[in-house]
Amino acid sequence: MKLYYKAGACSLSPHIVALEAGLDIAIEAVDLKTKVTESGANFLDTNPKGSVPALTLDDGSLLTEGAVIAQYLADQAPASGLIPAAGSLDRYKVQEWLNFVGTELHKGCSPLFNPATPDEYKAIAKQNLERRLAYLEQVLADGRSYLTGETFTVADAYTFVVLRWTPHLGIDLGAYAKVAAFFARVGQRPKVQVALKAEGLLAA
Repeated sequence: MKLYYKAGACSLSPHIVALEAGLDIAIEAVDLKTKVTESGANFLDTNPKGSVPALTLDDGSLLTEGAVIAQYLADQAPASGLIPAAGSLDRYKVQEWLNFVGTELHKGCSPLFNPATPDEYKAIAKQNLERRLAYLEQVLADGRSYLTGETFTVADAYTFVVLRWTPHLGIDLGAYAKVAAFFARVGQRPKVQVALKAEGLLAA
């Protein structure tokens, strides 16, 4: 399998999941402006959407969309605990979090990254994002280590990646002590460190 990624983008989430699952996976960086991969290939030939992550399987099949790729990878290593069994309520709880992160946190960041977004709307988007972080703070206030309890799942990987963006958006996680602790906890996981180093986000 090969994962196409951009350093620090949402593709970092399935990269972390693959490592946590102990899967043998290749990675290849993509320049999202030129749509050229680090090997010189036209990325649009692989993924016509032109976005990362994209995962090519050994049989040539393509999967896109980060939350879907993360679940697929986790399902390849069920003993890892990264995703509960299909059809279980616990599985739907993890999917609930994936949807929340994707639609409320991830997409909530998008206007703040876009230089064309008017300042007035950026202020509104930032307030909305801060409300979502306050909700996350409330959930974590019961002392749980991860979003669904004491087991690290694909939803935690996705949340960690989005939280990495907050300093660049003018949001101080220090205002959310439980969220900041969660972020630090996930960031210290050995496989997370490996993924960050592989993408050039930490010193080797």
